[in-house]
Amino acid sequence: MNHGVVLFHTNSAALRAEKILAQARLVVKLIPTPREFSSDCGIALRFEWNDSARVEELLDEARVEVAGICQMK
Repeated sequence: MNHGVVLFHTNSAALRAEKILAQARLVVKLIPTPREFSSDCGIALRFEWNDSARVEELLDEARVEVAGICQMK
């Protein structure tokens, strides 16, 4: 399966994003930030890449500050 990760500046933003996306019934999981991605925060949120547009839309609507959204290889 093809996944993406949302990177954050803070742990609180990661936790908030997880709650928002889970409430929207998206499959998400908090993971340690993969080494290939730089981040201020040690955790990232993994999601199914097919949902990337919806993830971005929901986080933007909720004004969750993200450091980036990247596709995992």
